[in-house]
Amino acid sequence: MEKADQNGDYWLNMNSVSRYLIKKYLRFDKSQPFIAISAILAFLGVTIGLMALMVAMAIMNGMMKEFERKLFIMNYPITIMPLGMQAVNKDDLQFLKSRFPELKFSPYIFSQVMLKKGQKFEGGMIFGVNFEDEKEVNSVVAETLNSNQQLEEYDILVGHGIKEGLFLDKGDKVTVVFMQGDPGGLTLIPKMKSFTYKEEFTSGLINYDKTYMFTPISGLAKRLNYDEGEYDGIHIYSKDPMKDIEMLQNVLPNHLRAIGWWQQNGNFFSAFALEKRALFIVLMLITLVASLNIVSSLLMTIMNRRQEIALLLSLGTRVSEIKKSFFGLGMAIGCSGIISGVLLGSIMLFLLSFFDIISLPADVYGSSKLPLELSFVDFGLIVFGALIIVALSSYYPAKKSTEVDILGTLRNE
Repeated sequence: MEKADQNGDYWLNMNSVSRYLIKKYLRFDKSQPFIAISAILAFLGVTIGLMALMVAMAIMNGMMKEFERKLFIMNYPITIMPLGMQAVNKDDLQFLKSRFPELKFSPYIFSQVMLKKGQKFEGGMIFGVNFEDEKEVNSVVAETLNSNQQLEEYDILVGHGIKEGLFLDKGDKVTVVFMQGDPGGLTLIPKMKSFTYKEEFTSGLINYDKTYMFTPISGLAKRLNYDEGEYDGIHIYSKDPMKDIEMLQNVLPNHLRAIGWWQQNGNFFSAFALEKRALFIVLMLITLVASLNIVSSLLMTIMNRRQEIALLLSLGTRVSEIKKSFFGLGMAIGCSGIISGVLLGSIMLFLLSFFDIISLPADVYGSSKLPLELSFVDFGLIVFGALIIVALSSYYPAKKSTEVDILGTLRNE
Protein backbone atom coordinates (compact mmCIF):
# COMPACT_ATOMS: atom_id res chain seq x y z
CA MET A 1 0.00 0.00 0.00
CA GLU A 2 2.79 2.35 0.91
CA LYS A 3 4.57 1.49 -2.35
CA ALA A 4 1.45 2.30 -4.31
CA ASP A 5 1.17 5.64 -2.52
CA GLN A 6 4.81 6.38 -3.31
CA ASN A 7 4.25 5.61 -6.98
CA GLY A 8 1.20 7.86 -7.01
CA ASP A 9 3.17 10.68 -5.42
CA TYR A 10 5.95 10.18 -7.95
CA TRP A 11 3.62 10.52 -10.96
CA LEU A 12 1.90 13.50 -9.37
CA ASN A 13 5.25 15.19 -8.83
CA MET A 14 6.37 14.38 -12.34
CA ASN A 15 3.22 15.90 -13.83
CA SER A 16 3.65 18.94 -11.57
CA VAL A 17 7.21 19.47 -12.82
CA SER A 18 6.10 19.20 -16.43
CA ARG A 19 3.21 21.63 -15.96
CA TYR A 20 5.47 24.07 -14.13
CA LEU A 21 8.11 24.04 -16.87
CA ILE A 22 5.54 24.38 -19.66
CA LYS A 23 3.92 27.41 -17.99
CA LYS A 24 7.32 28.95 -17.27
CA TYR A 25 8.69 28.59 -20.80
CA LEU A 26 5.46 29.89 -22.36
CA ARG A 27 5.93 33.23 -20.57
CA PHE A 28 7.49 36.10 -22.48
CA ASP A 29 11.21 36.36 -21.70
CA LYS A 30 12.45 39.96 -22.06
CA SER A 31 16.04 38.79 -22.23
CA GLN A 32 15.32 36.50 -25.20
CA PRO A 33 12.46 38.10 -27.22
CA PHE A 34 13.28 36.15 -30.39
CA ILE A 35 12.19 32.90 -28.72
CA ALA A 36 8.73 34.33 -28.01
CA ILE A 37 8.48 35.85 -31.49
CA SER A 38 9.33 32.48 -33.04
CA ALA A 39 6.63 30.81 -30.93
CA ILE A 40 4.08 33.46 -31.94
CA LEU A 41 4.95 33.00 -35.62
CA ALA A 42 4.52 29.24 -35.22
CA PHE A 43 1.11 29.78 -33.60
CA LEU A 44 -0.01 32.18 -36.35
CA GLY A 45 1.30 29.91 -39.11
CA VAL A 46 -0.63 26.89 -37.84
CA THR A 47 -3.76 29.04 -37.36
CA ILE A 48 -3.65 30.49 -40.88
CA GLY A 49 -2.82 27.11 -42.40
CA LEU A 50 -5.80 25.41 -40.73
CA MET A 51 -8.14 28.25 -41.66
CA ALA A 52 -7.00 28.23 -45.32
CA LEU A 53 -7.36 24.44 -45.51
CA MET A 54 -10.89 24.49 -44.10
CA VAL A 55 -12.08 27.22 -46.48
CA ALA A 56 -10.34 25.70 -49.52
CA MET A 57 -11.71 22.19 -48.88
CA ALA A 58 -15.20 23.60 -48.30
CA ILE A 59 -15.08 25.48 -51.61
CA MET A 60 -13.75 22.46 -53.50
CA ASN A 61 -16.42 20.18 -52.03
CA GLY A 62 -19.14 22.76 -52.65
CA MET A 63 -18.13 23.30 -56.26
CA MET A 64 -17.97 19.57 -56.92
CA LYS A 65 -21.38 18.98 -55.32
CA GLU A 66 -22.89 21.86 -57.29
CA PHE A 67 -21.54 20.60 -60.61
CA GLU A 68 -22.58 17.08 -59.63
CA ARG A 69 -26.14 18.28 -58.99
CA LYS A 70 -26.30 20.10 -62.33
CA LEU A 71 -24.81 17.16 -64.24
CA PHE A 72 -27.13 14.81 -62.38
CA ILE A 73 -30.13 16.78 -63.67
CA MET A 74 -29.09 17.26 -67.29
CA ASN A 75 -27.46 13.85 -67.76
CA TYR A 76 -30.14 11.90 -65.88
CA PRO A 77 -29.24 9.34 -63.18
CA ILE A 78 -29.54 6.31 -65.49
CA THR A 79 -30.03 6.02 -69.24
CA ILE A 80 -31.16 2.87 -71.08
CA MET A 81 -29.58 2.68 -74.55
CA PRO A 82 -29.69 0.07 -77.32
CA LEU A 83 -26.75 -2.05 -78.43
CA GLY A 84 -26.15 -2.13 -82.16
CA MET A 85 -28.88 -1.10 -84.61
CA GLN A 86 -31.84 -2.42 -82.64
CA ALA A 87 -33.95 0.32 -81.04
CA VAL A 88 -35.70 0.49 -77.70
CA ASN A 89 -39.42 -0.23 -78.06
CA LYS A 90 -42.59 0.18 -76.03
CA ASP A 91 -42.45 -3.48 -74.91
CA ASP A 92 -39.08 -2.82 -73.26
CA LEU A 93 -40.55 0.27 -71.57
CA GLN A 94 -43.58 -1.63 -70.24
CA PHE A 95 -41.35 -4.43 -68.98
CA LEU A 96 -39.16 -2.00 -67.03
CA LYS A 97 -42.15 -0.13 -65.61
CA SER A 98 -43.73 -3.35 -64.36
CA ARG A 99 -40.45 -4.68 -62.94
CA PHE A 100 -39.37 -1.39 -61.26
CA PRO A 101 -42.51 0.53 -60.26
CA GLU A 102 -40.53 2.75 -57.87
CA LEU A 103 -38.45 4.27 -60.72
CA LYS A 104 -39.48 7.08 -63.06
CA PHE A 105 -39.14 6.52 -66.83
CA SER A 106 -39.09 8.98 -69.74
CA PRO A 107 -38.56 7.52 -73.25
CA TYR A 108 -36.97 9.81 -75.82
CA ILE A 109 -35.74 10.16 -79.37
CA PHE A 110 -33.09 12.67 -80.37
CA SER A 111 -31.20 14.12 -83.31
CA GLN A 112 -28.41 16.58 -83.97
CA VAL A 113 -29.84 19.68 -85.63
CA MET A 114 -29.20 23.23 -86.75
CA LEU A 115 -31.62 26.01 -85.79
CA LYS A 116 -32.07 28.86 -88.25
CA LYS A 117 -33.76 32.21 -87.82
CA GLY A 118 -33.06 34.76 -90.48
CA GLN A 119 -29.32 34.67 -91.14
CA LYS A 120 -28.42 33.26 -87.71
CA PHE A 121 -27.65 29.59 -87.00
CA GLU A 122 -27.28 27.65 -83.74
CA GLY A 123 -26.34 23.96 -83.46
CA GLY A 124 -27.57 21.56 -80.82
CA MET A 125 -29.47 18.40 -79.95
CA ILE A 126 -33.25 18.12 -80.03
CA PHE A 127 -35.00 15.61 -77.78
CA GLY A 128 -38.48 14.34 -78.46
CA VAL A 129 -40.12 13.52 -75.13
CA ASN A 130 -43.46 13.01 -73.45
CA PHE A 131 -43.45 16.10 -71.23
CA GLU A 132 -45.57 14.53 -68.50
CA ASP A 133 -42.93 11.79 -68.14
CA GLU A 134 -40.02 14.20 -68.63
CA LYS A 135 -41.17 16.40 -65.75
CA GLU A 136 -40.81 13.38 -63.44
CA VAL A 137 -37.12 12.88 -64.31
CA ASN A 138 -35.93 16.41 -65.22
CA SER A 139 -36.46 19.13 -62.61
CA VAL A 140 -35.30 21.85 -65.02
CA VAL A 141 -38.14 21.05 -67.44
CA ALA A 142 -40.57 20.70 -64.53
CA GLU A 143 -39.62 24.15 -63.20
CA THR A 144 -39.90 25.71 -66.68
CA LEU A 145 -43.33 24.35 -67.60
CA ASN A 146 -46.20 24.84 -65.18
CA SER A 147 -48.79 22.10 -64.67
CA ASN A 148 -51.28 23.61 -67.16
CA GLN A 149 -48.80 24.53 -69.89
CA GLN A 150 -49.01 22.22 -72.90
CA LEU A 151 -46.76 22.11 -75.97
CA GLU A 152 -48.26 21.35 -79.35
CA GLU A 153 -46.76 18.84 -81.76
CA TYR A 154 -44.26 21.25 -83.34
CA ASP A 155 -43.62 23.58 -80.41
CA ILE A 156 -40.09 23.74 -79.01
CA LEU A 157 -38.47 24.40 -75.62
CA VAL A 158 -34.87 25.68 -75.92
CA GLY A 159 -32.03 26.54 -73.58
CA HIS A 160 -31.32 30.13 -72.57
CA GLY A 161 -28.11 30.19 -74.62
CA ILE A 162 -29.95 29.25 -77.83
CA LYS A 163 -32.70 31.78 -77.13
CA GLU A 164 -30.14 34.57 -76.66
CA GLY A 165 -28.11 33.49 -79.69
CA LEU A 166 -31.11 33.63 -82.05
CA PHE A 167 -32.84 36.58 -80.30
CA LEU A 168 -36.06 34.61 -79.98
CA ASP A 169 -39.37 35.93 -78.72
CA LYS A 170 -42.26 33.71 -77.70
CA GLY A 171 -44.21 32.59 -80.74
CA ASP A 172 -41.31 33.05 -83.20
CA LYS A 173 -40.87 30.46 -85.92
CA VAL A 174 -37.49 28.73 -86.22
CA THR A 175 -36.39 26.33 -88.92
CA VAL A 176 -34.90 23.09 -87.62
CA VAL A 177 -32.46 21.47 -90.06
CA PHE A 178 -31.87 17.77 -89.28
CA MET A 179 -28.70 15.88 -90.02
CA GLN A 180 -30.69 13.16 -91.77
CA GLY A 181 -31.60 13.73 -95.40
CA ASP A 182 -34.48 12.91 -97.75
CA PRO A 183 -33.64 11.43 -101.16
CA GLY A 184 -34.13 13.92 -103.98
CA GLY A 185 -32.95 12.97 -107.43
CA LEU A 186 -29.22 12.26 -107.33
CA THR A 187 -28.64 13.97 -103.96
CA LEU A 188 -29.93 13.98 -100.41
CA ILE A 189 -32.01 16.96 -99.34
CA PRO A 190 -31.67 17.86 -95.64
CA LYS A 191 -34.82 17.35 -93.58
CA MET A 192 -36.24 20.67 -92.40
CA LYS A 193 -39.24 21.62 -90.33
CA SER A 194 -40.58 24.86 -88.90
CA PHE A 195 -41.07 24.85 -85.10
CA THR A 196 -42.67 27.45 -82.82
CA TYR A 197 -40.56 28.74 -79.93
CA LYS A 198 -42.63 28.52 -76.73
CA GLU A 199 -40.34 28.73 -73.71
CA GLU A 200 -36.71 28.77 -72.52
CA PHE A 201 -35.05 26.85 -69.68
CA THR A 202 -31.95 27.62 -67.63
CA SER A 203 -29.98 24.72 -66.16
CA GLY A 204 -27.11 26.81 -64.80
CA LEU A 205 -24.56 25.20 -67.14
CA ILE A 206 -24.00 27.15 -70.33
CA ASN A 207 -22.91 24.12 -72.38
CA TYR A 208 -26.35 22.55 -71.91
CA ASP A 209 -28.26 25.82 -72.27
CA LYS A 210 -26.61 26.37 -75.68
CA THR A 211 -27.14 22.79 -76.86
CA TYR A 212 -30.32 21.13 -75.55
CA MET A 213 -33.88 21.62 -76.81
CA PHE A 214 -37.08 19.66 -76.25
CA THR A 215 -40.21 19.03 -78.30
CA PRO A 216 -43.16 16.60 -78.09
CA ILE A 217 -42.11 13.12 -79.16
CA SER A 218 -45.01 12.62 -81.55
CA GLY A 219 -44.05 15.38 -83.99
CA LEU A 220 -40.33 14.59 -83.97
CA ALA A 221 -41.03 10.87 -84.52
CA LYS A 222 -43.09 11.69 -87.61
CA ARG A 223 -40.42 13.96 -89.02
CA LEU A 224 -37.64 11.39 -88.45
CA ASN A 225 -39.78 8.48 -89.70
CA TYR A 226 -39.75 6.56 -86.42
CA ASP A 227 -42.28 3.77 -85.97
CA GLU A 228 -44.82 4.19 -83.20
CA GLY A 229 -43.43 3.01 -79.86
CA GLU A 230 -39.81 3.15 -81.09
CA TYR A 231 -37.27 5.13 -79.06
CA ASP A 232 -33.57 5.98 -78.99
CA GLY A 233 -33.42 5.41 -75.25
CA ILE A 234 -35.10 5.80 -71.87
CA HIS A 235 -34.10 8.29 -69.18
CA ILE A 236 -34.60 7.00 -65.63
CA TYR A 237 -34.80 8.85 -62.33
CA SER A 238 -33.57 6.94 -59.28
CA LYS A 239 -32.85 8.06 -55.71
CA ASP A 240 -30.05 5.49 -55.51
CA PRO A 241 -28.77 5.08 -59.09
CA MET A 242 -25.56 3.22 -58.22
CA LYS A 243 -27.60 0.47 -56.59
CA ASP A 244 -30.48 0.44 -59.09
CA ILE A 245 -28.22 0.28 -62.14
CA GLU A 246 -26.96 -3.13 -61.01
CA MET A 247 -30.50 -4.47 -60.69
CA LEU A 248 -31.38 -3.06 -64.11
CA GLN A 249 -28.35 -4.65 -65.76
CA ASN A 250 -29.34 -8.04 -64.34
CA VAL A 251 -32.76 -8.04 -66.03
CA LEU A 252 -32.19 -6.02 -69.22
CA PRO A 253 -32.55 -7.86 -72.56
CA ASN A 254 -29.36 -8.52 -74.50
CA HIS A 255 -30.01 -5.62 -76.89
CA LEU A 256 -30.09 -2.99 -74.11
CA ARG A 257 -27.56 -1.57 -71.66
CA ALA A 258 -27.75 0.82 -68.70
CA ILE A 259 -25.33 3.75 -68.30
CA GLY A 260 -25.02 5.88 -65.15
CA TRP A 261 -24.39 9.62 -65.19
CA TRP A 262 -21.14 9.12 -63.22
CA GLN A 263 -19.86 6.82 -66.00
CA GLN A 264 -20.57 9.44 -68.65
CA ASN A 265 -18.63 12.08 -66.68
CA GLY A 266 -15.93 9.93 -65.09
CA ASN A 267 -12.99 12.00 -66.37
CA PHE A 268 -14.48 15.20 -64.99
CA PHE A 269 -14.85 13.89 -61.46
CA SER A 270 -11.46 12.15 -61.55
CA ALA A 271 -9.82 15.46 -62.44
CA PHE A 272 -11.76 17.21 -59.66
CA ALA A 273 -10.68 14.62 -57.08
CA LEU A 274 -7.03 14.90 -58.18
CA GLU A 275 -7.16 18.69 -57.95
CA LYS A 276 -8.67 18.44 -54.47
CA ARG A 277 -5.91 16.11 -53.25
CA ALA A 278 -3.20 18.33 -54.74
CA LEU A 279 -4.71 21.42 -53.09
CA PHE A 280 -4.88 19.62 -49.73
CA ILE A 281 -1.20 18.67 -49.92
CA VAL A 282 -0.08 22.16 -51.00
CA LEU A 283 -2.03 23.92 -48.24
CA MET A 284 -0.87 21.40 -45.65
CA LEU A 285 2.65 22.59 -46.46
CA ILE A 286 1.67 25.91 -44.81
CA THR A 287 1.25 24.03 -41.54
CA LEU A 288 4.49 22.16 -42.19
CA VAL A 289 6.41 25.40 -42.70
CA ALA A 290 4.79 26.87 -39.58
CA SER A 291 5.87 23.83 -37.60
CA LEU A 292 9.50 24.66 -38.39
CA ASN A 293 9.03 27.70 -36.17
CA ILE A 294 7.97 25.34 -33.38
CA VAL A 295 11.22 23.42 -33.87
CA SER A 296 13.35 26.57 -33.87
CA SER A 297 11.50 28.05 -30.89
CA LEU A 298 11.96 24.90 -28.82
CA LEU A 299 15.62 24.52 -29.80
CA MET A 300 16.33 28.13 -28.85
CA THR A 301 14.57 27.59 -25.52
CA ILE A 302 16.67 24.47 -24.89
CA MET A 303 19.91 26.30 -25.74
CA ASN A 304 18.91 29.20 -23.49
CA ARG A 305 17.88 26.93 -20.62
CA ARG A 306 20.75 24.42 -20.75
CA GLN A 307 21.90 25.33 -17.22
CA GLU A 308 18.39 24.88 -15.78
CA ILE A 309 17.93 21.55 -17.54
CA ALA A 310 21.31 20.30 -16.31
CA LEU A 311 20.50 21.43 -12.77
CA LEU A 312 17.11 19.68 -12.81
CA LEU A 313 18.67 16.46 -14.08
CA SER A 314 21.41 16.63 -11.45
CA LEU A 315 18.77 17.03 -8.71
CA GLY A 316 17.05 13.80 -9.76
CA THR A 317 14.53 14.92 -12.35
CA ARG A 318 14.05 12.09 -14.79
CA VAL A 319 14.97 12.37 -18.47
CA SER A 320 11.39 11.46 -19.39
CA GLU A 321 10.10 14.45 -17.38
CA ILE A 322 12.30 16.89 -19.30
CA LYS A 323 11.34 15.28 -22.60
CA LYS A 324 7.67 15.41 -21.66
CA SER A 325 7.97 19.08 -20.68
CA PHE A 326 9.39 20.22 -24.03
CA PHE A 327 7.10 17.92 -26.00
CA GLY A 328 4.15 19.43 -24.11
CA LEU A 329 5.49 22.92 -24.78
CA GLY A 330 5.54 22.27 -28.54
CA MET A 331 2.09 20.65 -28.46
CA ALA A 332 0.71 23.61 -26.47
CA ILE A 333 1.88 26.05 -29.17
CA GLY A 334 0.73 23.83 -32.05
CA CYS A 335 -2.63 22.76 -30.56
CA SER A 336 -3.52 26.33 -29.63
CA GLY A 337 -2.86 27.22 -33.27
CA ILE A 338 -5.04 24.32 -34.43
CA ILE A 339 -7.92 25.37 -32.16
CA SER A 340 -7.63 29.00 -33.27
CA GLY A 341 -7.48 27.92 -36.93
CA VAL A 342 -10.63 25.81 -36.57
CA LEU A 343 -12.47 28.71 -34.91
CA LEU A 344 -11.34 31.25 -37.52
CA GLY A 345 -12.11 28.80 -40.33
CA SER A 346 -15.62 28.24 -38.96
CA ILE A 347 -16.20 31.99 -38.74
CA MET A 348 -15.00 32.46 -42.33
CA LEU A 349 -17.28 29.68 -43.59
CA PHE A 350 -20.21 31.21 -41.71
CA LEU A 351 -19.58 34.65 -43.23
CA LEU A 352 -19.14 33.25 -46.75
CA SER A 353 -22.30 31.14 -46.43
CA PHE A 354 -24.68 33.83 -45.17
CA PHE A 355 -23.28 36.96 -46.80
CA ASP A 356 -22.59 37.56 -50.52
CA ILE A 357 -18.96 38.46 -49.97
CA ILE A 358 -17.88 36.62 -53.13
CA SER A 359 -20.12 36.64 -56.22
CA LEU A 360 -19.59 34.21 -59.10
CA PRO A 361 -20.66 34.43 -62.78
CA ALA A 362 -23.50 31.89 -62.96
CA ASP A 363 -22.91 31.08 -66.63
CA VAL A 364 -19.38 29.88 -65.83
CA TYR A 365 -19.70 28.19 -62.45
CA GLY A 366 -23.34 27.16 -62.54
CA SER A 367 -24.19 29.25 -59.45
CA SER A 368 -23.92 32.94 -58.51
CA LYS A 369 -23.36 32.08 -54.85
CA LEU A 370 -20.14 30.53 -53.62
CA PRO A 371 -21.02 26.89 -52.78
CA LEU A 372 -19.51 25.63 -49.51
CA GLU A 373 -19.57 22.16 -48.01
CA LEU A 374 -16.93 20.86 -45.58
CA SER A 375 -17.34 17.12 -45.04
CA PHE A 376 -16.54 15.47 -41.70
CA VAL A 377 -13.93 13.32 -43.46
CA ASP A 378 -12.05 16.34 -44.81
CA PHE A 379 -12.31 18.16 -41.48
CA GLY A 380 -10.96 15.10 -39.68
CA LEU A 381 -8.07 14.76 -42.13
CA ILE A 382 -7.18 18.45 -41.73
CA VAL A 383 -7.08 18.30 -37.92
CA PHE A 384 -5.41 14.88 -37.82
CA GLY A 385 -2.75 15.91 -40.35
CA ALA A 386 -2.00 19.10 -38.40
CA LEU A 387 -1.72 17.17 -35.14
CA ILE A 388 0.74 14.72 -36.70
CA ILE A 389 2.91 17.57 -38.05
CA VAL A 390 2.87 19.40 -34.70
CA ALA A 391 3.67 16.19 -32.79
CA LEU A 392 6.63 15.36 -35.04
CA SER A 393 7.88 18.94 -34.80
CA SER A 394 7.73 18.77 -31.00
CA TYR A 395 9.33 15.35 -30.67
CA TYR A 396 12.77 16.18 -32.11
CA PRO A 397 13.50 19.19 -29.82
CA ALA A 398 12.11 17.23 -26.84
CA LYS A 399 14.56 14.44 -27.61
CA LYS A 400 17.45 16.92 -27.96
CA SER A 401 16.61 18.42 -24.57
CA THR A 402 17.69 15.20 -22.86
CA GLU A 403 21.13 15.20 -24.52
CA VAL A 404 22.47 18.07 -22.40
CA ASP A 405 25.94 17.38 -20.94
CA ILE A 406 25.17 17.78 -17.23
CA LEU A 407 28.75 17.97 -15.88
CA GLY A 408 30.10 20.11 -18.69
CA THR A 409 27.20 22.54 -18.51
CA LEU A 410 27.35 22.99 -14.74
CA ARG A 411 31.15 23.29 -14.75
CA ASN A 412 31.29 25.91 -17.53
CA GLU A 413 28.06 27.84 -16.99
